[in-house]
Amino acid sequence: MKIICIGRNYVEHTKELKNPVPEKPVFFMKPDTALLQKNNPFFYPEFSTNIHYETELVLKISRNGRHIEEKFARKYFDEIGIGIDFTARDIQAECKKKGLPWEIAKAFDQAAPVGKFLPKTDFPDLDNINFQLKINGEVRQTGNSNDMIFSFDNIIAYLSKFITLKTGDLIFTGTPGGVGPTAINDHFEAFIEDEKLLEFNVK
Repeated sequence: MKIICIGRNYVEHTKELKNPVPEKPVFFMKPDTALLQKNNPFFYPEFSTNIHYETELVLKISRNGRHIEEKFARKYFDEIGIGIDFTARDIQAECKKKGLPWEIAKAFDQAAPVGKFLPKTDFPDLDNINFQLKINGEVRQTGNSNDMIFSFDNIIAYLSKFITLKTGDLIFTGTPGGVGPTAINDHFEAFIEDEKLLEFNVK
């Protein structure tokens, strides 16, 4: 199982980080050791003082595929969930300044909390899925799949040109605006529509 993450997929997020809007999907990967499930706590790593949250819709791949045509992409996932792409923003900034890869800021242990998944058939319109993150009871991020620069279908088709997608792979589809810092003792709750699918504490 691998975790593939799409970056800069919402215009508001690219603006808040002062990045250009991409012409093609931008992606990076996290190892399976980054996965955090079952609402287990996230332990703030000692190597960073500026961990940011990024809330994202997550696709679970249901069959193997490569060179997938966009018109067939929806046959390759059957569940949708929600997750957090944790980022060590201080380390990422150092890497960018030096022109170095920044997986170290994204791929660390527990950097990808993921909640429960819902069947794709639960959603009458995959291009109109609302999601949100609350921290300590306060709404911090809201998003809708309609605001993505690259759709689910486009993402799958593009990724499969370079990487074989396998059953069980997870694709984080990008975060809307509103990312921010995480603190010890924060309580996270993430929702798709009105259903809470992910909840955990920061320790």
